[in-house]
Amino acid sequence: MKAGFVNIFGKPNAGKSTLLNALLGEKLAIVSSKVQTTRDRIKGFLTSPGAYQIIFSDTPGIIEPKYKLHERMMHSVKSALEDADVAILLVDIKDDLEENHQLFASLRLKVPCIVVLNKTDTVKATVVEAAAKFFGAQSYCKKIVTISALKESNLDALKGAILELLPEGDPFYSEDDLTDLPTKFFVGEMIREKIYQLFGDEIPYHSAVMVNEFKEKDTLIKIQADIIVQRETQKAILIGEGGKMIKKIGTLAREDIEAFLQQKVFLQLFIKVRPKWRDNDQQLKEYGYY
Repeated sequence: MKAGFVNIFGKPNAGKSTLLNALLGEKLAIVSSKVQTTRDRIKGFLTSPGAYQIIFSDTPGIIEPKYKLHERMMHSVKSALEDADVAILLVDIKDDLEENHQLFASLRLKVPCIVVLNKTDTVKATVVEAAAKFFGAQSYCKKIVTISALKESNLDALKGAILELLPEGDPFYSEDDLTDLPTKFFVGEMIREKIYQLFGDEIPYHSAVMVNEFKEKDTLIKIQADIIVQRETQKAILIGEGGKMIKKIGTLAREDIEAFLQQKVFLQLFIKVRPKWRDNDQQLKEYGYY
């Protein structure tokens, strides 16, 4: 039996969340085209009873913190650096190779590292070969695997590389478990994902979601959540003319939540203004950022 922690590191928008979802065959991590969509460390378990348990972690993209929310995000990365048994260093094949190398070298990982070249279906083979040669020469690189997380191509080769490096041991979690995070966390993330998808650059980064009520009734689940923003103008944009946008957020989020929970959902959303919440320790804790 093999068991261990396989943590995914990389620059923002390298495709970490898409890779986690593809490896698990389940949508645990929200995805958008915007950077810094992931704010928390999200663990997902891939278990083959009697054979292996891989505990994957999706981590926030590594950035230079500008405010306390960023500091919390980088703390999640730090915790993942400390308990990794194997590290996946994910590279967008179209990104600057030297910048990625400097980032990976700065992590000073002491565990086997697999450099995973992502989005390789979008470039010529010569580009992939050059990137593989570049990272293959680096001291931290134990193996190189080329994939497309979005198209779920070559994931079996990646799993095989992971299992070669994973230590032997007993499972950490029940074989029926998919994650150690509560359902309320994923409900909040699905609401937040819609904000990222529907609005421009400013609103998503100034928003948080707090699920206040999660009641399972006979025929449905009643959920009430607050969307937190920093300014009244942002609240007005989220509401939209005649409440059009808040209804759209609610409808799209409810559809995803129902698919996730396999049950009918009544979703009620409110928008609250909390100035400078991203730099307020007490409010960050209240919204789940420790």
